[in-house]
Amino acid sequence: MRRKLGIIFTLLMLFSLVAVLYMTTVEKKKYVSFHKFLDDSIPLASMKLAQSSYITDNDGKIISEITPSTGNRKIVPKEEIPQYVRNLFILSEDQHFYDHVGFDLPAIGRAILTNAESDSIEQGGSTITQQLARNMFQSYDKTYNRKLKELLYAYELERKWTKEEILTQYINAVYFANNIYGLEAAANYYFSSKASDLSKAELTFLASIPNNPTIYDPITHFEQTKKRQARLIQLMKKEGKISAKESEQMSQEKITLRLQKKTDLYPDYVTYVEDELRALVSVKTGYAEKIKHADEQETEILSKKLDAEVQNVLEQGIVIQTGLDRKLQDKAVNAVKSSLSSIDADGAAAVINHNSHTISALAGGKKYQKYEFNRSYQAYRQPGSAIKPLLVYGPYLQETGKNISSLVNADDFCKDGYCPQNYSGRGYGNVTLEQAFIHSYNTPAVRLVDEIGLETAFGYLAHFPFKKVTEKDVHLSSAIGGFTTGMSPLELTNAYTVFGNDGNFESSHAITSVTDLDGKLLYKWDEQEEAVWNSDTNDKMRALLKKTVTAGTAKKASFSSAYLGGKTGTTNDYKDYWMVGLSKDITVGVWVGNDTPTNLKSIESKAPHLSIWKKIMMP
Repeated sequence: MRRKLGIIFTLLMLFSLVAVLYMTTVEKKKYVSFHKFLDDSIPLASMKLAQSSYITDNDGKIISEITPSTGNRKIVPKEEIPQYVRNLFILSEDQHFYDHVGFDLPAIGRAILTNAESDSIEQGGSTITQQLARNMFQSYDKTYNRKLKELLYAYELERKWTKEEILTQYINAVYFANNIYGLEAAANYYFSSKASDLSKAELTFLASIPNNPTIYDPITHFEQTKKRQARLIQLMKKEGKISAKESEQMSQEKITLRLQKKTDLYPDYVTYVEDELRALVSVKTGYAEKIKHADEQETEILSKKLDAEVQNVLEQGIVIQTGLDRKLQDKAVNAVKSSLSSIDADGAAAVINHNSHTISALAGGKKYQKYEFNRSYQAYRQPGSAIKPLLVYGPYLQETGKNISSLVNADDFCKDGYCPQNYSGRGYGNVTLEQAFIHSYNTPAVRLVDEIGLETAFGYLAHFPFKKVTEKDVHLSSAIGGFTTGMSPLELTNAYTVFGNDGNFESSHAITSVTDLDGKLLYKWDEQEEAVWNSDTNDKMRALLKKTVTAGTAKKASFSSAYLGGKTGTTNDYKDYWMVGLSKDITVGVWVGNDTPTNLKSIESKAPHLSIWKKIMMP
C-alpha cells in the first residue's frame, strides 16, 4: 500500500513541478513570465554565504574570530579549491551534476519511493545545486513542502550561475560538522592548514564528512569517517581519477587530526571593539544622526535596523584592524588582577597611545570574562579631583594667563549654600596654584571655577566626548568631581590625551580601519584635531601633573622616566579611587571601586589605583 501511495505521490509531484514551470507560457499576455516571477521572488544577487570576520592587533595578527550564527566559514575562489576535490564531490554527491537543470527527477522519484516504504523521509535525492540552495536559503526542515521550494531555488541557481560557479559555492557552503562550513574552514579546523596544502588522502577524509555530518564527525566518529574515506578512494580509483598505486598509498597514509581552536584572545579589549564597530557603522550609515533626533519609539526601531546592518557587515567577512598592543594589554590586565587580588574591590584601566590616537589596552575588571560588564568603558562614576585638570586648572590658566606660582585662597568657601571642604577639613590660607593642584585642595578649585564662570569652564569640557555630562552638571560642585552620573575610565583617559598633544584634542579609537577580506577599505574614523588651549597653558599643566607624581598625591606611582605626570581623584566616602596621567607616549587611566558604590577608606593606604598605574607605566 505504501509503495502504491509513493508511486502516486511521485507522479503528482512531478506533474506539479512541470505545471509550475510551464503554466505561464499558456497565457503570456495575462500573466508575468515564470522566469520573471522567479527573478522577483528569489533575489539571488543579494543572497550571499555568510563567512567569519576577524579582529587584528596593531601588527595585523588575528586576536579574535567573529563567527556568524550560520557557522564558521571562509570562502575561497575556484582557483584555491583543488581540482581533485571538485571531482570527488561530483562523483560522491551528484554524478549527473553537469547534465541536470538543478534537480534530478529520477533520483527524486527513487527517494520518494524509499520514503513511502519507510513511512518517513529517509532519503533526499538532492543534487549539489539543491544542497547549495538549502545552505544559501537556510531551509533544513525535512518536509515535502521544503523540497518543492528547494527545487525552485535550485532551478533559479542553474539559470543564473554556471556549473563551475555552483560547484565552487557548494564546496564553500557545505556542512563539515562542528559548526564548520566549507572546505577551507574544515581544513583550517581539522588540520590547521589550508585546503590547498593538504594531501589527497586528507582531502578525501574531509570530503567524507558532508554526506552525513553526524555519523562522519571526525572527532566523535573517527573510524566511521575513515571507512567512508576508504570507500571514496575506491570510487575515485574505479572512475579512473587516481591510479591503483596512488589509491594504495592514500589508503595507507595515516590521518592525524590537528584541531585548530577558534582564536578568541583579549576579551576585555575585543568586547569594546565589537561595540565600537557598531558605533562606527552607525556614524557612517547615518543612523547616529537619525537616532540623535529620534523619540524613544523611533530610537528602538532604528537601533534594531542598525543591529541588522552591523550583522550584515560582519557576515560579509571583514577584517577589523585595531591599535591593540599585546604587551600593554597583558600589563594592564595583570596589573588590575595582581593589585586587587587581596582587596575587596574591583577596578579597570585604559591605555591610549596619544601619538597615534589609538586605544592600546583595556582591562574590564580583575576577573573579567567576555561580554560581562566591562568597567573600562561601561562603568560611569564620579571622577573626584581627577576632573580638575580638565574643568578647572586648564581653563583657568588659559583664561587668565597666570603662572602656576600665582596665589589662590585655600580657606573655607561658601556660595549659595554650597560649602565644600578640603580633604583635611581645614584651610591653608593663600597657596600657589601648584600647591593647590598637587595636594588636591578642594576650595581653591571651586574658587577658580567661580572666578572664570561655570559656563566658561564647561565650554572647555565640551571639547571632550563625555556622553553623560549634561546641563544638570553645570554647578560648582562639579569642580571637585560632583557630577550627576560621571564618566567612564576610557572617557577620562581619552580626555587626558590633550596633555600629550600640545593642548589639542583628537578622540582616540580602538579601530584603525575596517576592510573586506581582500583589503578594500570599508570604514574608517574621520576625526579632526581641535585646539582646547594653547601651548603655554599645556606646558603649565604638564608641569603641574609632573609635580603631582614627584611630590604630590601620586608620589607612590613615581619612578624614573623622561616624563611622567598625572592626577589622582577620590570621591565622597571613598567610593572611587582614580589615577589618570601620561608618559611620553601613552596616557593611562585607572579606576578602583565597587559596582555598587561602597566606602573603601580601608584600602586608602594601599593605594591600589597608584599601584596599577605604575605597573602599566613602567617599562
